[in-house]
Amino acid sequence: MDLFSSSWAALRAAVADLSDEDFARPSGCAGWLVRDLVCHLVIDAQDVLITLATPADAAPTRNAVTYWELVQAPTGDDPLDALTVRLAAAYQEPWLLKFHLDDVGSAAGRAAELADPRGLVGTKDQVLTAGDYLEAYVLEWTLHHIDLAAHLSDVSPPAPGLARSRTMLEELAGAAFPASFSDADALLVGTGRRAPTAEERSRLATEGGGADGGLAARLPFVLG
Repeated sequence: MDLFSSSWAALRAAVADLSDEDFARPSGCAGWLVRDLVCHLVIDAQDVLITLATPADAAPTRNAVTYWELVQAPTGDDPLDALTVRLAAAYQEPWLLKFHLDDVGSAAGRAAELADPRGLVGTKDQVLTAGDYLEAYVLEWTLHHIDLAAHLSDVSPPAPGLARSRTMLEELAGAAFPASFSDADALLVGTGRRAPTAEERSRLATEGGGADGGLAARLPFVLG
């Protein structure tokens, strides 16, 4: 719960500090500008509010890690992604996006602080404890903080969120990244946000854990 709050607060603060010009820069999400990414965060915040207001009365079917699924690389024709880009453009002025994220994002943050971590919530036809659901979103916030920072300086996610996100990705992959990889590099390379260098690829092939003996051939891990 604390990691959710700190990661989310840091990401919202980073958006609040953006200049108008920054909104037109590329983000780390392929094909998205920073404004598109920020619009996606507004939708994410709405999803958090909806899920925390959707109690469930069945046993949990997922936890913080298994909330995520490994999927095929995006093709670029997802209608929701296209809608996000059109919606972002409709804001026209960056301050409107900032205002909306601050408004809905603050509400999502307060709802998370008030939630009973043991309470059950439903989303995506699955049931989780509220605590597991919010912990799953630490990975979402951290990856998108990295995306925000892709072409900007002095923007980086909190270290605890990076460390927990790396651990969750490794649990999903069933393998550990080489210890020489920083948490940020493990997430960047692991999710395909950048290609590994020749040295990194060699280490992934020889040092990466897992039953198949190396991670290099299995990259990237795309979350859905």
